[in-house]
Amino acid sequence: MNESALIVENASQVIVGKGRALELMTVALLAGGHILLEDVPGLGKTLMAKALARSIGGSFKRIQCTPDLLPSDVTGLSIYNQKSGEFVFHPGPVMSNVLLADEINRTIPRTQASLLESMGEGQVTVDGRSLELPKPFFVIATQNPIELEGTFPLPEAQLDRFLMKIHIGYPKKEEELSLLERFISQDPMLSLNPVSSPERILFLQQERKNILVSAPVREYITDLIGATRKHPKVRYGASPRGTLGLTRASQALALIRGRDYVLPDDVKELAGSVLPHRIIIRTDERAKGITAEAVISEIVATLPVPSPV
Repeated sequence: MNESALIVENASQVIVGKGRALELMTVALLAGGHILLEDVPGLGKTLMAKALARSIGGSFKRIQCTPDLLPSDVTGLSIYNQKSGEFVFHPGPVMSNVLLADEINRTIPRTQASLLESMGEGQVTVDGRSLELPKPFFVIATQNPIELEGTFPLPEAQLDRFLMKIHIGYPKKEEELSLLERFISQDPMLSLNPVSSPERILFLQQERKNILVSAPVREYITDLIGATRKHPKVRYGASPRGTLGLTRASQALALIRGRDYVLPDDVKELAGSVLPHRIIIRTDERAKGITAEAVISEIVATLPVPSPV
């Protein structure tokens, strides 16, 4: 088993029946992107983030997003030291390898923008100074799709900053029984050991760039993105950032699966996580119950698949 797949396997010792979600999170990490988890509370989103951080031997911080959360609560701030007569910078939780931003849609747009700057630029600005973030830097943001009172929905342009948006879903009965067996007498997180390191993750991120994306597969990706822009039910299709994101994610998935080349099936498998949050469905179609996920599934099902060379 290669190192990237071992990370998924290791984290699965804690998380029951969510190997697919853990694999997608690892894909986002190796692709240098960030991930948005949208699901109801209590499904293990925080535990998944902790397990992934522990598996890669990285630092982990959590932010509970609330309406009174300020940008400085995320980035850190400089406090005047009376003894030394100088301002001393106190780093915020953003100075970590894995950052969980819990219920990101509950904090004000100014704080959201501060977090999104760190995601896009790999740095934060404090008192006019730009500070580089630890590497790797991986944000896992969550939002509850049910309780929407008092929330500040992320604009489409900010949603586009996330490489993937995924749903975890409820466990099956046998998975929930296994969960009880694991946690009823002990916490498996306490015995979870790292199988990688931040330095190795940086190496794997470079290795991901060497995964071959053949000309037919590149054309398939651009055709898929182009189809989102021409679809009659779509008002705005995916941007070129979506093209790059789908390509990088496909490379990362190939790396995890132990291949040095991307298959069209990799692209098809990831399209449902990388693209739906990047398109806007026409208002009249939304009124009929048409979702972005359904449109992407339709495009993937009907678009001809090339044979890689």
